[in-house]
Amino acid sequence: MASKNSAPKEQPNNPLHGIKLVDILEHLSQKYSWEELATQVNINCFKSNPSIKSSLKFLRKTPWAREKVEQLYLKSLRKK
Repeated sequence: MASKNSAPKEQPNNPLHGIKLVDILEHLSQKYSWEELATQVNINCFKSNPSIKSSLKFLRKTPWAREKVEQLYLKSLRKK
């Protein structure tokens, strides 16, 4: 029986394991302009008065948009 305080299980096949959404957004906003992000992922939080804070709020509530942002993040890492 696992205790409540035990560490979360490792996820070796999940490339996003341990990466916070805020870190993903900071990486993408440094790599691309907000305008470029809006063309890559067509969501209003990148188009209208974009910021990390407003994007976090939207992406935490919208799984389909978060998935697109995560895929763009993974794609940007492969290009390095």
